[in-house]
Amino acid sequence: MLFNSYEYIFFFLPITFFVYFFLLNKRLIVGAKGFLVFASLFFYSWWNPIYLPIILISMLFNYTIGNVLNQDASHAKVSKKSILFFGIFANIALLGYFKYADFFIENFNYIWNENVGLYNLALPLGISFFTFQQISYLVDSYKKETSEYDFLNYALFVTFFPQLIAGPIVHHKEMMPQFASRWNLVKRYKNIAIGLFVFSIGLFKKVVIADAFSSWATTGFDHAQTLNMIEAWATSLSYTFQLYFDFSGYTDMAIGAALLFNIKLPINFNSPYKAKDIQDFWRRWHITLSHFLRDYIYIPLGGSRVSEPRVYANLLITFLLGGLWHGAGWTFIFWGFLHGAALVIHRIWKKLGFTMHTLLAWFITFNFINIAWIFFRAKDFSDALKVLKGMFFGEFMLPDKYAGKLHFLSDFGVSFGQVFADIEGKNKTFTFIVLAFIVVLALKNSMELRKSFKPNYYYLSMTLVLLFTAISMMSTVSEFLYFNF
Repeated sequence: MLFNSYEYIFFFLPITFFVYFFLLNKRLIVGAKGFLVFASLFFYSWWNPIYLPIILISMLFNYTIGNVLNQDASHAKVSKKSILFFGIFANIALLGYFKYADFFIENFNYIWNENVGLYNLALPLGISFFTFQQISYLVDSYKKETSEYDFLNYALFVTFFPQLIAGPIVHHKEMMPQFASRWNLVKRYKNIAIGLFVFSIGLFKKVVIADAFSSWATTGFDHAQTLNMIEAWATSLSYTFQLYFDFSGYTDMAIGAALLFNIKLPINFNSPYKAKDIQDFWRRWHITLSHFLRDYIYIPLGGSRVSEPRVYANLLITFLLGGLWHGAGWTFIFWGFLHGAALVIHRIWKKLGFTMHTLLAWFITFNFINIAWIFFRAKDFSDALKVLKGMFFGEFMLPDKYAGKLHFLSDFGVSFGQVFADIEGKNKTFTFIVLAFIVVLALKNSMELRKSFKPNYYYLSMTLVLLFTAISMMSTVSEFLYFNF
């Protein structure tokens, strides 16, 4: 079920909300939590019921292993480290089977000239997210950093529908106490008001902004044979903004929906395109993933406590794995390598004491991110190179309407014609790109607006305008990009 669907907005979300608090009002706390788990599993299985057993088995397995790791080890016949490795291996094996089996088979066939058949498995929704959440739970259980949680609260931690499918990646320390707290068992009208406000921002981002950029990015990457310079830049920028507004829109809707139930999900975005260096970008973009990569890969590898060459290697390994986590393809791995290499260069730059003007630093950072996203989006390297070739070596073309006044520019290699024709865009494309820059650079982000929220007619009007505008444009319901990861 999609957040941007009529079924979710008009049926699932309000029914779940009212039944949950009705049961709580009757002091049926266990029944209310059980209902919320059931509703979350219904939400998950709406897409494909065949994958429901996967999340149930994963949840039961990790809860059991976590409890074993929490117990006194004095009489244990098997070391806790062995149990931890077994638990992590089982989680990675499950993820690897569904997400990477065909990728490894394809590469095996290519290297050894074999013809092993592919499994063609559909990726279960949210498997990357709930697997990472549970791996962190096991590691922290091994470190004695978890408590003896009851299964119902653990099940809510894993399945809570706002964050189940595409995050943010929640941590048990952030979530489990909230599910156990009695203070969260009554309706809080301020949370409801803020939740609807943040949800409306996210829905607007997805339906009005991200879906508009989607058509131009898809045409430029997947359908256009060649791109002139303006079309190529419009294609790359369209995806850069589509990805941000799509994923941050999902996160806003998740945060907003969770607030209806008095649950505060972690912030996942903080104006990442305002970043002035690549390290700053990763402190702002997909923050929960950045924290996971730092805490469970980079630091265990030695982090920055080792020799400088080892630090560089740790950064590269962390981001190569981060790229692979996003998708089973060499373009994702190369995207991870680009970001790892950029962080290495940034670290060397800082070590040498160099500085850069703020505006230039932002310009370089943004354009690096924009170019790196090309490999993240492209189906293969040839599609990526097609866009890059157009951006830097394509024909520079201006719209026909300027030909009369600016004809002298033809002497400098400028052509005139129908700009944006190959990506099926008109003046709307340019307008949306300009407006997107204004939104991400000049306006407050959703979390800043959340902090300044006041339950008054102004914010009520904003909420209603955003909701009605987005709902009126929901003619076709599109998936969120991170459902693929």
